[in-house]
Amino acid sequence: MTPTRQPRPLRTLPLIGLAAVALATAACTPNTPADASGDGEGPVTITVASTADACTLSATSAPSGNVVFSVTNNGDDVTEFYLLAEDGLRIVSEVENIGPGLSRDLVLTAKPGAYQTACKPGMVGDGIRAPFTVTDSGADVAPTGEVADQIAQATTAYVAYVKDQTEQLLAGTQDFVDAYTSGDDEAARELYAPTRVHWERIEPVAESFGDLDPRMDLREADLEDGQEWTGWHLLEKDLWQPEPDANGGEAYTPLTDAQRTQYADQLLADTQELYDRVHAADFPEAIDAAAIGNGAKGLLDEVATGKVTGEEEIWSHTDLWDFQANVDGARVAFEGLRDVVEAKDAALAGQLDTRFADLQTLLDGYTQGDGFVTYTDLSEDQVKELAAAVDALGEPLSKLTAAVVL
Repeated sequence: MTPTRQPRPLRTLPLIGLAAVALATAACTPNTPADASGDGEGPVTITVASTADACTLSATSAPSGNVVFSVTNNGDDVTEFYLLAEDGLRIVSEVENIGPGLSRDLVLTAKPGAYQTACKPGMVGDGIRAPFTVTDSGADVAPTGEVADQIAQATTAYVAYVKDQTEQLLAGTQDFVDAYTSGDDEAARELYAPTRVHWERIEPVAESFGDLDPRMDLREADLEDGQEWTGWHLLEKDLWQPEPDANGGEAYTPLTDAQRTQYADQLLADTQELYDRVHAADFPEAIDAAAIGNGAKGLLDEVATGKVTGEEEIWSHTDLWDFQANVDGARVAFEGLRDVVEAKDAALAGQLDTRFADLQTLLDGYTQGDGFVTYTDLSEDQVKELAAAVDALGEPLSKLTAAVVL
């Protein structure tokens, strides 16, 4: 879950539904129609300028095929950019964590249809939205030959990986819920972090189910006015109950037995729903090379904006478990695409290998037993060293999707 934010933003991968959201009131400034010259063999590049109150696109449409949204943050807050389905609920793809003055590319293979674009300055609220159209270029931009075979193998393997992680998540959550509702808090605390790693490894996929994500993974700091807090972090706080000075000066009120049962049962039911959705027959249709590549970068962004800052697991301080799980998920995504990357950009593949290894070496230094030391055991210099290694990996990882898709 991305920290340092207030309301939880829309999230990642091109998958299924998002919670219903209202359109933003700020101005979105699209503009000239389309890159009509596109023939689908692209890529077509559309510039996006994000400020505090505007989301300015260089075109309101593009021909189907490979599209690059080149997003520049001209505002003072960190921003994000989304391509949403026509209903504004389903995330097609997104790029996040774009600092002031910086630019990031969102690369995807766009199918004909109606969409919405959204900038989200400050990474809060519903974003600044506008309609966007992808016209039918008539061109077939699907990969061919050996590359097509490699991508097909990668997507099949990644779908299987996601399914496996949800299966382990469901089993672990059942054990966790059993311990928690029976009052065996020590067992529940031991199960908390190793169960959540299965969520964190596939976080961009899991978060794309926008209605499930806030129910399952919302942090207290991200609660909006009137929003009910449910999910993992509510139970985390009840298991690692804070002193008043860490609880806004107020004594923490433990959940009643009835509340424990209510929220634990909901977490288990939501986990079952996640399992059902990724095991649905149409789930593989949402996974392509761009989804895998963008998801890998999204996982590193999660580390950079949450885990390495210690804001994700504010009560249990088990952030390094999540950190490792996010890195695991990004590495699996890259390794699935390795053959394609090596064929198209061998230098990038080598750089990613090195940076993943460097970061893993650092993480290995903080293992303890079957897990990790708590985040509060880290010194300021150690956190800075980890953050630098994440940034060093994030830079080449941001090139992964373009290397595979374009």
